Amino acid sequence: MNITVNGKRLETPAGLSVNQLLEELQLGEERIAVEHNRRILDGKEFATLTLQEGDTLEIVRFVGGG
Repeated sequence: MNITVNGKRLETPAGLSVNQLLEELQLGEERIAVEHNRRILDGKEFATLTLQEGDTLEIVRFVGGG
């Protein structure tokens, strides 16, 4: 299945959850925000939301510093 992540096309297996995608992208341990089809997701949705063909995601990592 094809989705768009941060403006780039990505081919992924069908039925992937947001959590599984984050693990695949090696972002599972990061503090992140995810926008799915122009809607910001609550972190609780990461495990239950199943991605569909043509979905668009924007993933932002929080970076601390000073």
